Amino acid sequence: MQIYLPIAEVSVNAFLLLGLGGIVGVLSGMFGVGGGFLMTPLLFMIGIPPAVAVATEANQIVASSFSGVLAHLKRKTVDLRMGTVLLIGGLAGAALGVVVFNYLKAQGQVDLLVKLCYVVFLGVIGGLMFVESLNAIRKTKSGKPPARKKHNWIHGLPFKMRFRVSGLYISVIPPLLVGVAVGILAAIMGVGGGFIMVPAMIYLLGMPTKVVVGTSLFQIIFVTGFTTLLHATTNFTVDIVLAVLLLVGGVIGAQIGTRIGVKMKAEQLRILLAIMVLVVCGKLALELLIMPTELYSIGGASGH
Repeated sequence: MQIYLPIAEVSVNAFLLLGLGGIVGVLSGMFGVGGGFLMTPLLFMIGIPPAVAVATEANQIVASSFSGVLAHLKRKTVDLRMGTVLLIGGLAGAALGVVVFNYLKAQGQVDLLVKLCYVVFLGVIGGLMFVESLNAIRKTKSGKPPARKKHNWIHGLPFKMRFRVSGLYISVIPPLLVGVAVGILAAIMGVGGGFIMVPAMIYLLGMPTKVVVGTSLFQIIFVTGFTTLLHATTNFTVDIVLAVLLLVGGVIGAQIGTRIGVKMKAEQLRILLAIMVLVVCGKLALELLIMPTELYSIGGASGH
């Protein structure tokens, strides 16, 4: 069933869009990631213009993340206090990220720099998560009890706050810095930042995996919501028809993903997320290495 998208000015199969939204919604509910780093390239592949895909996908991330958060709130696996601290840092980082993005744009080759950022961060994070999760699964199979988390330099920092849901008593400085870093990268790379936020919350802050997913989704809602508002009011690139179809699929998928995630072990969740991150990293790296069909592009006088 073909449906015309007024802002994108293309006709696309409605069931295909529902299916894509559902798949990303499942991933959102399972892993606590917005799914923008996966959905946006998929929208490119089916012929959606990049500007419309990025703006509209931010809207879909809000819906699927909100659906996932509701499911996690029922299970009491959302640390609202930690989420608020991360959000404060995230909003500040996003504002700073816009300044950095404008600077990179002025220098030229911003598309190349964004793709390189994707490849580097996805490759490093995915690789570290994969190795750590594989070691954790091997230890579980061998019957060895999991090692207790040792105190590190983070526990010696000032301005400590108790995060009861996460079972932590740590300084607010590391969560704020994590939020700022994710906000900057989210602004530059055009995603919710969950694929960076989730590993940072697990390995740097030491939060339990089950709590990390819901808390990450809580933070992503506000960051991507702010992004959607900016796109809709300044660039006019949010396609309502496309957004609604992705939204319906995403909301349903997030509920399914949350149920699957609760039944899986923490090590299994982490290794699946690592594999998914590495696959996307490989695809982007391949695009950078393969010779493009058009070697040159014609720009306006202002581009010289």
